[in-house]
Amino acid sequence: MVTERKFVTENIRRVLLKEYMMKQLDRAGFGGLDIQRTPMGTRVTLVTERPGLVIGRRGAAIKALTKAIEEDFNFDNPQIEVQQVDNANLNSQIMAEKLATALERGWHFRRAGHSTVRRIMEAGAKGCQVIIAGKLTGQRHRTEKFREGNVKYCGDPKIMFMREGFAVAKLKSGVIGVKAQIMDPNARLPDEVIITAAATAPAETLEAGSPGTKISVEEQTEALVTAEGDESSDVVAEESAEGPVEEPASEDQSDDSGEDVATDIADVEKEESKEIKEIPVGGDAEPEADEASKPAEDAVEEEPSEDKKD
Repeated sequence: MVTERKFVTENIRRVLLKEYMMKQLDRAGFGGLDIQRTPMGTRVTLVTERPGLVIGRRGAAIKALTKAIEEDFNFDNPQIEVQQVDNANLNSQIMAEKLATALERGWHFRRAGHSTVRRIMEAGAKGCQVIIAGKLTGQRHRTEKFREGNVKYCGDPKIMFMREGFAVAKLKSGVIGVKAQIMDPNARLPDEVIITAAATAPAETLEAGSPGTKISVEEQTEALVTAEGDESSDVVAEESAEGPVEEPASEDQSDDSGEDVATDIADVEKEESKEIKEIPVGGDAEPEADEASKPAEDAVEEEPSEDKKD
């Protein structure tokens, strides 16, 4: 029982410190608080929209906060660290504070709610919900909800990806509570499945009895067709790269060519022997030239002269 009371007391102290920081850092845009115990003391991390207002001139504001945390809330040796928020429109606490401020300035609750939801979604959130509860238009309490995108209400997705901020708007008619819930833009929900193309392993590496090797008949036929197409394309590419292939001559062609060469040689030898026989021994080839010129002379003699004609 003593241990339970200790945990309850510690959590109450943390909640009171958070409410104190929300009031003190209202102008700086309070975005969250994180408390961690270390061997050197207590480390308090503040997330704000404008860190300069938290630190103050020459660190006066942050020194006052450190002193108040140590004396009023009994934290041992507190060390405050200030961080600037990356995107204020994705911080649920900052957006709840801005919505409460808009209601205090006289904005209609529907206009303020839709404007807040639109700004959050334009910043890249996966989903958001804004809840406004209180005396909105009459004397009776009612609740209005403005929702867009994907919102989770329970389970691990709600704990891991949903961020919630709360603020209070004080009006003449009463107090209006404002709650902003934002889903992280990088949240990956359990029902989101990304299908990627698996790498196909060669058929030799797959064993028939191994798990995960059940393949339908259609898949097998498609795999065989693609494999045959790849092999044929590889063969065509190799033949085109090597150039036209000369077919070796057959035995019949080689024999015919040998016989043709032998007959040609015999014909040449016969012609040479004939020429040798026609040439007379001890003479020249001039008589042939004389015999060739005789018919021409005879033809000249046969032509009658002009005197004989007359």
